[in-house]
Amino acid sequence: MNAVPKEMSQDIVLAADNLARHYSVKKSMFEQGTVKALNGVSFELKRGRTLAVVGESGCGKSTLARQLTMIEAPTSGRLLIEGEDVAGAKKAKIAELRQRVQMVFQNPFASLNPRKTVEQTLGEPLAINTSMTSTQRAERIAQMMRTVGLRPEHASRYPHMFSGGQRQRVAIARAMILDPQIVVADEPVSALDVSIQAQILNLFMDLQQQFGTSYVFISHNLSVVEHIADDVMVMYFGGVAELGDKRTIYAKPRHPYTRALMSATPAIFEEDRRIKIKLQGEMPSLLNPPSGCTFHQRCPYAIDRCQTEEPKLRVVDGRQLSCHRAEEVSEDEV
Repeated sequence: MNAVPKEMSQDIVLAADNLARHYSVKKSMFEQGTVKALNGVSFELKRGRTLAVVGESGCGKSTLARQLTMIEAPTSGRLLIEGEDVAGAKKAKIAELRQRVQMVFQNPFASLNPRKTVEQTLGEPLAINTSMTSTQRAERIAQMMRTVGLRPEHASRYPHMFSGGQRQRVAIARAMILDPQIVVADEPVSALDVSIQAQILNLFMDLQQQFGTSYVFISHNLSVVEHIADDVMVMYFGGVAELGDKRTIYAKPRHPYTRALMSATPAIFEEDRRIKIKLQGEMPSLLNPPSGCTFHQRCPYAIDRCQTEEPKLRVVDGRQLSCHRAEEVSEDEV
């Protein structure tokens, strides 16, 4: 998981290079402020792999999802989809690229139009983006419903006639109907019963194996991430705290924020349990960011340097992270 190269490899389907999204807001009646919701994020997504994006509320995960799905344009930086820069693309090219990147939303109760049948929901993308006949669309809809574990004869039903897990299967079918290269899943199992979550996660993995789809999987649940991810990007305050292979990060997290997140994850077996790290306070205001490292006010390992000097993303122990003291804190403190 390196920074974006000048020439992208063919197995890289998505790359962000110093991607930023800033919003202008009113701080008061007479003062304007800037919220840096996404502030210089760089990563790569390889074909057929899953990048999990984790972090607490307000860290920039959903803003990143809106950038990747081209709902919003970046303030600065580059976003490349199969080598094509979204920022410099014309409207026709953006429309084409949107077919390659689809999204599964958090809440299947809200993401489906209650006035449309499943057949209409799945058929609309095909009618707009392909030249299929009505017979071909019906065949494609039936095929996709079987693929996600639904009965094709239920295509005439409305969303309220399905359970939560079935609705999310419909949402996944809608995302996959155009055979996209990339699917962005924003907390896709958090609104479901625990008993259903594993089924949906397994469905995601089965579809990836069958179609070679690449996922950006956004979640706050590190147990879910451990189950589905190949690579993990930990975000804090709009930036990247730690980025690397899942096994490397879960075996030995190096950033203090990653360690705190990992320590709060429940573990069944005693040997998997970590020493609890309790963070003080909450994430700072995006309207009034602290100097130096944005995490230093809550970090148990912060020193004077952390208060004045912003850490840069660098390679340490097989992963990228932004922390001045990553090599100094001993492993047994995890």
